[in-house]
Amino acid sequence: MKPWGQTPHTVKEHMRKTLLALVFLGLASGVFAQRLSTVGIPAFEAGGGASPGDAASAARQVIDELKSWGTLTILEGGEAEGAEYIVRGKLTRQDAALVLSAVTVEAKSGRTLNESKEQGASLSGISIFSFCAQAVENVPYPNYLLGKWRSTITMPEGFLVCVIEFGPGRLVQVERYDTWEHRQNNALQYEGYGSGEYSYAGYMRRTVRDAQGNSLQSPIDAVVSVNLKLEETLPERETVSRSGLRLLFNDSRSAFEFVNGGLPCGYNYDGAEVYPSAPVAFTRFTRIQ
Repeated sequence: MKPWGQTPHTVKEHMRKTLLALVFLGLASGVFAQRLSTVGIPAFEAGGGASPGDAASAARQVIDELKSWGTLTILEGGEAEGAEYIVRGKLTRQDAALVLSAVTVEAKSGRTLNESKEQGASLSGISIFSFCAQAVENVPYPNYLLGKWRSTITMPEGFLVCVIEFGPGRLVQVERYDTWEHRQNNALQYEGYGSGEYSYAGYMRRTVRDAQGNSLQSPIDAVVSVNLKLEETLPERETVSRSGLRLLFNDSRSAFEFVNGGLPCGYNYDGAEVYPSAPVAFTRFTRIQ
């Protein structure tokens, strides 16, 4: 197991920790004050039998949807062309379907970032959320996951702990990753560590709804994928790969939880008579740096 001990405190070590703390404070303030990218939504073009009124309505829905995420500054009307990124949309009719399409460009270079397309029998049948997710897929979001986080699970034998740092460049450092198993009345725990990569697509307290307004899932703030390579863990935990994890922050972004899964760390092989009678995963994290 990876040792989790203490080193003697010296004046030099104290100074080093003080400097690190000051550096962290600067980084942390940057995390919470991240600048939002500006996205312009000019008037959508109508063509191929689609009405100008429907095109205007589609543009309005896209603007309102993107504004509701809280992770982008949306410019419209005469200000749209002054944005860093511009979504140029068009509504057309093809046979019995309305097709909403757009090209997203970087204003400074004119480079096309991506294209987006959704269709439906009517405007109400088009998924505006999916269209928006495509349209701004390559626009930089603020990443509120940056920093070091800790998760603790209380077990009958003690605690399972995960200390993980999400850094810039989609890199992960795992300071501690406990793994556990219960087999034949014996509980084993290993204290691992490692590194990896992650992806982060951030929204802001987003609840996906169907055409009738019914909620399809719990609110989320981001979708995250994590791929870790770990050492000194149980063999089946040397690789941890999870995609599509839906994440929900608290209001101050000092804690989050995965609402549809987690990072697996243990398993009970001895049935329901032993707690827990299911796989164990790190799901709730608190910011420590």
